Amino acid sequence: MKARPEPFSEYVRLRDLVRPIAPPDVPLPPGTRFGPLEGTARGDLGALTWLGNALLLLPRETLEQLHAANISGLLGSRTALRFRQKTPPELFELQLEPHGRLHPDCLPENTSPPCEECGRTDFSRPEAPVLDTSSLPSGRDLFRVGNFATMIIGSERFREAVLHLGLEGIRFRELPLR
Repeated sequence: MKARPEPFSEYVRLRDLVRPIAPPDVPLPPGTRFGPLEGTARGDLGALTWLGNALLLLPRETLEQLHAANISGLLGSRTALRFRQKTPPELFELQLEPHGRLHPDCLPENTSPPCEECGRTDFSRPEAPVLDTSSLPSGRDLFRVGNFATMIIGSERFREAVLHLGLEGIRFRELPLR
């Protein structure tokens, strides 16, 4: 089905139909896509490839290496990308669920509460993000921040596995906890 503009009431109706089969606690904001990532791709995309700043793609080999390193929380869905090369890579889009929160101390003072209709907040990425320790998940080595979904957090274990395996395509920055 092709994306199209709909009145907000229709969006709510459609969202409520999908909610029972969506992962728990995953927001379904307007513009949510379903199904495999489609489109054309080219070239050698490497071990860790980003589409924009929040969509992480991994070839099968990388996903298997991370699973073998006991990295938890990695659920990959095969993409439907089309390549021109004879033996295209098998790429997986990671389903990174929202867990944890940014600590209120790093958010702007004038932050308004989330929209009651869609759940979105109105603040930009803090210059010095701080994670709320009490909100961090156990048993997840890679996840999105619950109140800032474009921020992806990897555990120390994830970082060590990526460095040990020599995987390229990602930068790490240590974030303070409070």
